[in-house]
Order: sequence, then structure tokens, then C-alpha cells
Amino acid sequence: MLKLSPNFSGNALECGTDEAGRGCLAGPVTAAAVILPNTFTNELLNDSKLLSVKNRDLLKPIIEAQALCFAYFHIYPDTIDAINILNASILAMHKSLALLQPQAQFIIVDGNRFKSFGEIPHQTIIKGDSKYLSIAAASILAKTNRDAYMAAIHEEFPMYNWKQNKGYPTKEHRAAIRKFGITKYHRKSFRLLPEEFKLER
Repeated sequence: MLKLSPNFSGNALECGTDEAGRGCLAGPVTAAAVILPNTFTNELLNDSKLLSVKNRDLLKPIIEAQALCFAYFHIYPDTIDAINILNASILAMHKSLALLQPQAQFIIVDGNRFKSFGEIPHQTIIKGDSKYLSIAAASILAKTNRDAYMAAIHEEFPMYNWKQNKGYPTKEHRAAIRKFGITKYHRKSFRLLPEEFKLER
């Protein structure tokens, strides 16, 4: 497995940040921010999308115990609908960064879109969650905390099976929307059903 790099900037208080749930039809977009010590190593740690549920759940308490600091934040569908998913993803990252103690002195961000957070310098890195330990750690905390939220709201609306699909646009999820309609947890600005836009050609 490709070994992830511990640091981009050389700054000891470098923070990695990433989000989960951007492409979902329901539930929040969740971001996490993590500052790891320079001595942190873990052979298993990688982009959350490349790991099994079991390994993500195994890594979550290790990251939380060994990080210098970490935080995560949910941005809910009403805000996503109001400001759009890109702005909501960046807002979730900013909210996570604001919760860190100590504050980051440099931020590395998964992807290619970000807005400056105060005066702290940052660097966007495409596929950063498979290149840098702190971004990979953030991807795992964002994913596991969002998955836990989706499992909790599944109990309220089990017909959508969010415990399994996590709000992503699976055939099963879309079939449930077609049958039962939408809930307060659905993103109304998203194309929830493909046929909604069939006449737009």
C-alpha cells in the first residue's frame, strides 16, 4: 500500500480537513479537521473510501486518542439548499477548523475548492485523502460521524434504509422516495428522482 506523507508544509500544527456526504440526497454534509503529531504512524490509515466499515471503525478511536486535536461538524439540508453543496462543504470545514484547540497554523484540504479560513495559509490537494495522513484521518472522522448520524435518523424513517445507503442515490433510496415522498432530512435542491427533469430537453 502507498505510504501516506505525514506533512506538506513542514509546520508542526498542520491540519488536514475533508468532508463526507457531498453527493447524498439526504442528511448533512459533514467535515472533520485533524492535527496529528509528527510522530503519528499507522499502516492501515488511508482514504476512508478505500477502507472497509470495520477498518474505519477501528481507526476512529485511534485517531481521536492520538491526534493533537480534532473536530467535526454537520451542515444540515436546509443550509445546503440555501447556500449550495459546495459552499456547505466549505462551511462544514470552516466550522470544524474553528473548533480546534490549538488552532491550525497551516491547512491542507482534500480536493481543489476552498475559501481562506481567517489568516491561516492553506493548500488544496486533489486526492489528498490518499496522499496525506491528516487528510485521511479527517476523511475517516467525517465519514464515521456522518454514518452514525444517518444510522440514528434511519430509526425515524426506516423505509429509506439510510442505515445501509447513508442517504446516497441508490436505486433502493430513490424507489423509497418515489413511494413515500421526501422527509425533512432530504435535500430539496438536489435532483431526488431522475424523472423530475425528463422534460427539460
